[in-house]
Amino acid sequence: MKRINTPEAPAAVGAYSQATVSDNLVFTAGQIALTTSGKLQNSSIEEETRQIMANLQAILKAAGCSFANVVQARIYITERDFFPRVNAVYSEYFSEDETPARECVVAAPPLEGAYVEISMIAELSSTEA
Repeated sequence: MKRINTPEAPAAVGAYSQATVSDNLVFTAGQIALTTSGKLQNSSIEEETRQIMANLQAILKAAGCSFANVVQARIYITERDFFPRVNAVYSEYFSEDETPARECVVAAPPLEGAYVEISMIAELSSTEA
């Protein structure tokens, strides 16, 4: 197993890695809208979601892949009414033929003031692993 940690995404704030690679799969930790300086970007659900996607993009890149390699995403939101707005931003990052399987759960992210958390599983090609 390989651990992924990049300065291009917020540092882990506990006993975990930003992602791990096992065989040809990349498992990201759940990301909330923290910047690399540790500031929470949450002036709107859209801004929060964009920051999360930027974090995930940096982590996937450090692992050797991109959103095109994502096979599953998990989204956690604090309010059901946030779903259409989160979904609209999330959809900007995937082409129609590259959309992964996804689930969305209403739950509370681990940091007060965070309204969205997203994690992903991506597949590396055999040349990237």
